[in-house]
Amino acid sequence: MKVSQSATLSPQLLEQSKQLGQRLARLRLARRIKQTDAAVRAGLSRNTVYRLERGDPGLAIGQVLRYLDAIAPGSTLLDLLSESDPALLSLRIREQSKRVRDLTSSELDELDF
Repeated sequence: MKVSQSATLSPQLLEQSKQLGQRLARLRLARRIKQTDAAVRAGLSRNTVYRLERGDPGLAIGQVLRYLDAIAPGSTLLDLLSESDPALLSLRIREQSKRVRDLTSSELDELDF
């Protein structure tokens, strides 16, 4: 009988699995790699990659490591968990800087009280 890993893990371990998946997804996005391309590089199906990035705890650690090596060759799990990759720092800066547009005259009139 197939056992669901999600049902057997504590909530804290499920949260850690989810965070690992989110960090993998952010690293892939920071390096501007499509999910399908990363799957091909890692020798995994796109469905498996989707499950990895969602934090499915039922996947093997070997699959996680292959995926990490496919999106960031030479990176370790420690690098991923500490978020020390330069691409992640660049992504964080891009997310923080937002272009602000000038208010239209009607918006300015609404603010005049």
